[in-house]
Amino acid sequence: MTETALTAIPLTTLQGAPTTLAELADGAALVVNVASKCGLTPQYRGLEELAQRYGARGLTVVGVPCNQFMGQEPGTAEEIQTFCSTTYGVTFPLLAKTDVNGADRHPLYAELTKVADADGEAGDVQWNFEKFLLAPDGTVVNRFRPRTEPDAPEVITAIEAVLPR
Repeated sequence: MTETALTAIPLTTLQGAPTTLAELADGAALVVNVASKCGLTPQYRGLEELAQRYGARGLTVVGVPCNQFMGQEPGTAEEIQTFCSTTYGVTFPLLAKTDVNGADRHPLYAELTKVADADGEAGDVQWNFEKFLLAPDGTVVNRFRPRTEPDAPEVITAIEAVLPR
């Protein structure tokens, strides 16, 4: 699949509106499957900090709620939005609840999971808060596993590398 095709895959916002990554991100994007009741949920804070710090330079964080990991995102769209905005001040776009693995894996994740992480491993998303960094041209340039914090040096370095100076 070409990079432009990746950013053209039909998506749905948390509010139910059709969109694409090309419409959501006018530059680089950090796509992250998220959950409200996970031990890693505090990463929302770091993701929002990235959105604030790098938004003006062209980074869009895109949250993808997923309930596939021990049912840790059970809420409705409204509950997810309320939790994210009131608990973590999330302002970045959130998509509709999405399957990232398995037979019903969303086409976006069918493509993203082809990309290997720093250890050379591609395949299924391991858990909530796995991160995929897309360059402004839609190329997936990095994959960070769930325990990698949003403010980890390797994440910051990768983001800085794809943003205009």
